[in-house]
Order: sequence, then structure tokens, then C-alpha cells
Amino acid sequence: MGVLEFPGGAGRGLGAWRAGASGLSPLQASRTMWYVSTRGVAPPVDFEGALFSGYAPDGGLFVPEELPQLDRETLRQWSTLSYPGLVKELCSLFIGPELIPRGDLDGLIDRAFSRFRHREVVHLSRLRDGLNVLELWHGPTYAFKDLSLSCTAQFLQYFLEKREKHVTVVVGRGLLPSHPGTSGDTGSAAIESVQGAKNVDIIVLLPKGHCSKIQELQMTTVLNDNVHVFGVEGNSDELDEPIKAVFADVAFVQKHSLMSLNSINWSRVLVQIAHHFFAYFRCAPSLDTAPLPPVEVIVPTGAAGNLAAGCIAQNMGLPIRLVAAVNRNDIIHRTLQQGDFSLSEAVQPTWASAMDIQVPYNMERIFWLLSGSDSQGTRTLMEQFEITQGLRLPKELHEKLSGAVTSESVSDETITQTMIRCWDENRLPPALSHSPQCTPRCCLAPASAAKFSEAVQAAGLPLEAPAEILALEHKETRCTPMPRGEDWALMLRNTIEALSRRWKERALRPS
Repeated sequence: MGVLEFPGGAGRGLGAWRAGASGLSPLQASRTMWYVSTRGVAPPVDFEGALFSGYAPDGGLFVPEELPQLDRETLRQWSTLSYPGLVKELCSLFIGPELIPRGDLDGLIDRAFSRFRHREVVHLSRLRDGLNVLELWHGPTYAFKDLSLSCTAQFLQYFLEKREKHVTVVVGRGLLPSHPGTSGDTGSAAIESVQGAKNVDIIVLLPKGHCSKIQELQMTTVLNDNVHVFGVEGNSDELDEPIKAVFADVAFVQKHSLMSLNSINWSRVLVQIAHHFFAYFRCAPSLDTAPLPPVEVIVPTGAAGNLAAGCIAQNMGLPIRLVAAVNRNDIIHRTLQQGDFSLSEAVQPTWASAMDIQVPYNMERIFWLLSGSDSQGTRTLMEQFEITQGLRLPKELHEKLSGAVTSESVSDETITQTMIRCWDENRLPPALSHSPQCTPRCCLAPASAAKFSEAVQAAGLPLEAPAEILALEHKETRCTPMPRGEDWALMLRNTIEALSRRWKERALRPS
């Protein structure tokens, strides 16, 4: 990857600039980081624009126009940082002090992690045979999405309070064809991150019967008046329709300031880059050798947000080898192994329900990155996929992709067998990490086993649920039904319009 000299540059497209041991030069430090669409048609935006946009206007996903290149000395200095310290350094590179001054940024990130149960925020468990497990689930909802969503919510509120604005967040993957509804982890973590926020209302469509019991309770027991949960009595394809219908009305979206907090949102991917740096620094035997030693990072993934973050870290100079771990819903595995980016007939329910995803939409970011920021090629691929729901990757792109990431697809039987072996060998609570171990490596553990008691029971393992999880059974719940046969899109629009009216009425009241 080339290095751009500033001022000037090499035009729109993926470039790089160097962040050396002494930090950024004054010119670089004051420079705005721009984000471009993977499809190349939408105009560039700054971080605030990417944060509030979700999808780019041309249907693509926002990506950094230029990636910082970290030299050896910077990596050595970062290697001593805590997880929150790494998040602060990464966010300062990708946001810029002209939007959020560094002191404000540090305060926002400290507040984001203030409710995490572990003093380190994330925790590395060292297991037998050189396997390390990075526990990313010590946040309020016991899932890795707490990490990125807690930060993203702080960034949202910072800009909203500054601009005296309001947004309504709609959580669901139903913003493009064939995307099923929200996973339980996304819905609960998004609710937790913004509950009580005066400038944000959140609407979550809960696919009844398609989340674990704990995941459902984590959504329906939050009673703040800015949280609105709907229980949809239909399958994932049916649940998708009202969200698509609402977001297809561009004028309505703009009028009511609608946005998404799914992993299409760049801010979430940005925070997740820190997982890979932290894993590398805690697992690399030494940073004194040349070249730097590689570390294999296993990424259980559904929508490929964590995987895209890992690919970005690789391209910033972090010597990691990525392994994507998926369940029977194996589109990522087929894409990596065969170049076959096509939908299966249906989503297959598995023990790893948060990964039961048909369309891994962050693969678009990965295609763009590994194609050398080929926006036209990426647009052609994704538009073809949206029409035909299947395609074969060009040979050159497939070779680059399979060279950057390997993969494994596992059955429910393999999941439970791995949990049993992990328990027998280490006597530690299983973290739903699914990949067989061969060499020293770090597996990202995205969710606590406490959220998936059904899977733990299927493996015949003991599980002592945390008190917070047990207490959910006895809390009051609130969930508005979306019965089959009703006009779900109309219900959604009516709710959004009512929330906009309420915000305007409150804004007019004297403080």
C-alpha cells in the first residue's frame, strides 16, 4: 500500500498515511478523515456524516478514504495500552480533533465503558495448548456488541446535544433485500446503549421465537420511555418487509431523522478494530523481532463486522492471520473457499443463533478493501447480488480474499463437542468459541455462555447464570405485538411520527 504525502494526495480511493512513534504531524493531526462509499457514487463525508448515515446514498457502505499505516515503533508503544487506551488511539485517528477534541473523546469512551463488569473491559483467558480466548462479553448485555454500541451511542449523543437534534434508531437488518431481522445481541445491546438518552428514541423489531429466551428478556424488560420493542409474529423474511418499506421512503427517513445502529454503521466497525490490536499485543511472543511475529485471530462471525475490522487492522500493518468461524449458515465460508457468494434457501436455526445470518453485509467492505478500493467493481458485484442473490467472485478478488482470510464452518454437533472439550480440558465456562485448536492463536469470544443456556444444556454442561441474568425472569416486560395480518409498515410509520411529534413538543417547552 502506498503512502500519501500531505498536503495534496492521490485523489479519491484507498491511500495511506503514516502514524509514526512521535504521533501525527500537526498537519496530519488537523486533517479531516474522509469516508467514501464502497460503490463510489455518493460524495465523501466526515465521521459525523458516516455515523448518522448508515448506508451511503448510493447503497454502499462508508469506508475510510485513507488508512493510517502504523510503523513498528508505534505498534511497540501501543502494545502497553489497555483496551480503552487502544480504542481512544484508534478513534482519534479515524474521527479527528476538529470533530471531537481529544479530551472530549477520551471522556466519551471512559463513559462508554463505565458499566462494564471487568476492570480491563475485555479479558484474555489463556487455555491449554496455546489457545487464548479474548472475552468480549463483560458489558451490560454479556455480548461483544456492547463494546462498539456503547461508544457509538456516546458519539451520537455528543453530536445530537451539540446540534440540538433528535434521531430515531430502527434496529433490524431489514434495510436491504434478504436481510433478516435483528439478532438478539444487536437489539439488546443497542437498547442498553441508548436507554434514557434524551435525544434518541429506539425502535426494535423482535423476531418472536428466533432469539434465545435471555436475549428476548434483555430487550423486553427495559421500560425507559425512549425504548420501543415490537414482537413480530412472522418469519425473518416477513419481518424484513416493514423496515424495508419505511427506509425506502427517503423523504420520510430524512423528515424523521431515522438511522440504524446495525454493523453497517462505520462507528461500530471502528471500535471493533481494537479487538484485533488488543488480541495481537497480548498474544504476540515479542515485538523485538523482524519481521514482527504473526498471531492467528479466530473470528466467529455472522454479518462480518468483526471480520471487516480485522481486515482493516491487517491493512494498517498489524501482522494477524484471520480465520472466520461460522455455523451452518455458511455464506462467508463458501465465499472464502469457493468464491461462491450466494444465498442458501433459508436461514438455518443453530445453537449460535446470533450468527444465523443469510447476508453478511460487511463483506462489501472487505471486497472493496481487497480489490484496491475498486468502487466500480464493488458496485457491479453488489448490484448483481441484490438482483440474483448469488454470484461467483472474480478470480483475482477471490485469490486476494482467500489469501487474507481462511475459514471454518461447523455444525451444532461440533459446537457442543467443542464446548465439552473446552470444559473438560480447562474447567472454564465455555465462551461459545467454535473453532478447533491446532496452533497458538486467539479466539474472539463474542458472547457469554449465560445468554445461551439452551446450547449449554444441550452439551450437558453445568452453567451458573449471573444474578443479573436470573433477575430478568422476574422483571416486568413491555413489548407491542405486531400480529400477523396487521399492516406492520403502517404501525412502524405511526410510531415514528408519534415520536417525532413528542420530541418537537418537548423541544418547545421552556427549560
